[in-house]
Amino acid sequence: MSDRYRDRSFWHDTCPGSLEPRFPLTGDADVDVAIVGGGYTGLWTAYYLLCIDPSIRVMVIERDIVGFGASGRNGGWCVGELAAGPKRHEAVAGNDAARRFLHSLHDAVDEVGRVAEREGIDCHYAKGGAIRLARNRAHLTRQREQVELFHRAYGLTDLDMRMLGADDARAHLAATGVVGGMFFAHAAALHPARLVRGLGDAVERLGGKIVEGTAAIAIEPRRVTTDQGVVKAEIVVRALEGYTGTLEGDRRTLAPLYSLMVATEPIDDALWEEIGLGHRQTFTDDRFMVIYGQRTADGRIAFGGRGAPYNFGSRIVSSVEQRSRTHNRIVKSLVGLLPMLSDVAITHRWGGVLGVPRDWFPSVGFDRKSGMAWGGGYVGEGVAAANLAGRTLAELITETNSPRTDLPWVGHRSRRWEPEPLRWLGINGALRIMGISDHSEALTGRRSRLARMMQRVLS
Repeated sequence: MSDRYRDRSFWHDTCPGSLEPRFPLTGDADVDVAIVGGGYTGLWTAYYLLCIDPSIRVMVIERDIVGFGASGRNGGWCVGELAAGPKRHEAVAGNDAARRFLHSLHDAVDEVGRVAEREGIDCHYAKGGAIRLARNRAHLTRQREQVELFHRAYGLTDLDMRMLGADDARAHLAATGVVGGMFFAHAAALHPARLVRGLGDAVERLGGKIVEGTAAIAIEPRRVTTDQGVVKAEIVVRALEGYTGTLEGDRRTLAPLYSLMVATEPIDDALWEEIGLGHRQTFTDDRFMVIYGQRTADGRIAFGGRGAPYNFGSRIVSSVEQRSRTHNRIVKSLVGLLPMLSDVAITHRWGGVLGVPRDWFPSVGFDRKSGMAWGGGYVGEGVAAANLAGRTLAELITETNSPRTDLPWVGHRSRRWEPEPLRWLGINGALRIMGISDHSEALTGRRSRLARMMQRVLS
C-alpha cells in the first residue's frame, strides 16, 4: 500500500460545512444547565433536555470544536452492546434489569437513525448489522457461548444474533482464515463527524447555546470555571469521556486509551464484489486486541484497532494519532484480513482517545442535591450508548417518568484507577497480555487462560 497522510481524520476531512469554531464564552454567564463536552454525550443530553422543555437554558462548553474528540473520529459503529455485558448488569441489578438494559441499547441504535431522519442529519446511517468473524476454534467457541447465553438468559432470538457457518460468514466478508462467525442485527454504520456536527446544529435550532474554544478548568457544584470566564448553573453535566482527566481532580477517573484508524481510497465495484459488505455491515473478528471496520458510503474501508500504548500520567499525545507505529500494524491486519487490498492506497491515518473506567462499566448519574451529573466510560462503544446516556440524563434532570432512569448503569460509580506508575504498568501489561493471547489462540486454536485471568483482574 502506498501512503498519503492527512492531518485530520477521514471523517473530519469529508464533513460538509466549515469546521471553524463557534464563538467562545465571553466573560461570566448564568444558565440552567451547563454541559462540559461537545461530543455525543453532551449534545444528546442537550438535545433531549430541549425536546422535553424548550424553556431550559442550556449551554454546551467545548474546548475545541463540536466533535473534535472521539465523537468525530471513531469507527462509525452504532452498535447496541457494551464492553461490560449483560452478565455484569445482571450481577448488579438482576436479570430483568439486564434484559431491559440490553433492549434499550438495541433501541438506541434505531433512535439515532430516527433522530437523524427527523433532524435532517445526513450521517450516512445504514443499519446492515455487524459480522463478527471467527478465524480460529477459540473465536468460534466464544461466539457459540455468547449466542447461547444471550438466547437463553436475555431473550434474544436468531433475528437478533445468530451463528454463521464458514461459507455464510465469507458471504458477508470474504476474509482469510474464516471458520465461522456471528451476525448481530443491532448495528449500523454511519459517518460519525456528520452525526455529531449535525447534532450540534439541531441543539442550536432548539435554542441551546454552544461555546467553542473554551476550556473547562474545573467543575464543581453550581459552577464551571473556564479559561474564558465562570459559568454558574443549577446543574453541571460532565461529558468529557477520554478527556475527563484534563479536569482538576479527575486524572484517575477514566483512563484515556488510544484507538487508531486508517481509511483506504475509494474501491471499485469489481473489487467490492469480491470483498462483500453489500449492506454496509460493520465487521470485526474475535481477537482480544480489538479491530473494527466499515464500508463507507463513498466506497472506502475505514478500519481501526487498539494496541497503542497507554501514556504515563494519562497524557494525551496528539502525535500518536497520526504517525504511530500502531498504524502500520493496523494496515498489516487489514491486508492480512483482506489480501485483495494490498494495492489499494491508504489516504488517511488518524486516532483518538476513548474513556475506560477501572471496571470497564460505563455510567450515567445525577446527584440532585449537588446538581452534578455525568455520563461516559463507554470503552469505545459509545455511538449508540451515548444516545441512551444523554436521553437518560435529560430524563433524570427533568424528573421525567421513563423506563431508562433505573437501568443498571444509572448511579454506578467505578473505583478510581491506581496512581502511577501502577496505572502505566497495569494497562500496558494488559495490552501486552492481549497480544500474546491472540498469538497463542491463532497458533493453537485453544482459548487463552491468560486472557481470561487478565479480564477478571480488570473487571
